[in-house]
Amino acid sequence: MAVQVVGRSLMTSDLTPHQAKSVGAGGWVVSFLPGRTLTTEQAAAALQAAEAVAAVNALAGQVGLTAMETVGLATQESPWGEPEPCTALGRIWRRGFSIR
Repeated sequence: MAVQVVGRSLMTSDLTPHQAKSVGAGGWVVSFLPGRTLTTEQAAAALQAAEAVAAVNALAGQVGLTAMETVGLATQESPWGEPEPCTALGRIWRRGFSIR
């Protein structure tokens, strides 16, 4: 994932078609947030969020869901209860999403 600044007036990404354009005085407008003026940091964060959504969309498709369905279902409380603190999640992240 990489957000690039082009000529100090355009932010692009290699993972999403969304962009941010400078509107002067340190303000930026992001393509999927019309009508909002953001700081440089906020615009970069918005594009990074769009990149994350693209990644979720690709993974969701592998299990027959849309990105919206996946986010909605994954944010619900698990009916199985809480895993042990950080142990399970840390193991999943360290192994590149492989559960062993």
